[in-house]
Amino acid sequence: MFNPDLCTEDEIRHLVHAFYAKVRDDALLGPIFAARITDWDHHLGKMVDFWSSTLRGTARYRGTPMPKHAALPGLEPALFQRWLALFRETTAEMDNAAMRERADELAERIAESLWFGYQMARDPDRIAAKLEARAAHTRARQAP
Repeated sequence: MFNPDLCTEDEIRHLVHAFYAKVRDDALLGPIFAARITDWDHHLGKMVDFWSSTLRGTARYRGTPMPKHAALPGLEPALFQRWLALFRETTAEMDNAAMRERADELAERIAESLWFGYQMARDPDRIAAKLEARAAHTRARQAP
């Protein structure tokens, strides 16, 4: 549920900017984003609006991310799992435990939704496979 007291706009801005700095530096995700995002200030602003809307209920975000993601060629579960791993790595560095927990839950739902939508757009007659984000997260935390 939305909670305007869950976090501040500064915390959201920090989360978004820190996360996308990791994405841009990531060997797997960085090239995918770099090939499609030419105006990072605009993208970061939209992502701050998205997370503000999602976490605080500000309703600032206006957009339809599914068609943009569905149009990308060659996406696979590992890319979504990497996105989630970087997101969780970023939230783990935050002091606000309630925000961290809620943001992680929402990020997992978003990744699963985008993965299902991607598969349905590519092959609507096939049953979509689960992302298994939770299992990948658990294995990553147990790794040495």
